Amino acid sequence: MKTNENRTPATAPAKSPGKPAGNLTVKDGETPWTAAEMEELRGELEADAVHLKQEIRDAEQEIVGLLRDGGDGAGNDQADVGSTTLERDHEMSLARNASDMLDQIERALSRIDDGTYGVCESCGKAIGKGRLQAFPRATLCVSCKEREERR
Repeated sequence: MKTNENRTPATAPAKSPGKPAGNLTVKDGETPWTAAEMEELRGELEADAVHLKQEIRDAEQEIVGLLRDGGDGAGNDQADVGSTTLERDHEMSLARNASDMLDQIERALSRIDDGTYGVCESCGKAIGKGRLQAFPRATLCVSCKEREERR
């Protein structure tokens, strides 16, 4: 569902080092976040949020159309109704996934604002700057995420 249109790639060349961006947590041995890095990260998150909001609107419009046209009316055989139901369920799943990702983005932006960005919500240790640059919505460090996935 996620496309790379209008997104800043996570592997974009680093901007020149600037002043440190607040007191955001980093792992030992990592360079502190610079204002330029945080600006780039925030811009990527905000662009993703705009993109996801549009995807949600599009999916909702598609669902409305499928509900309007997918009735069990004259001329629709069981296969047509089943196909429409499958399409509607697919669109609802896409909208739900986009909504979940949007919630994660809004949470990440909120954590940036309150200074808790980069802190694992499970163990309280640093998530790691590299992980956050690759996956800006991360809320768990690698070891806590691995532990969660094994459950």
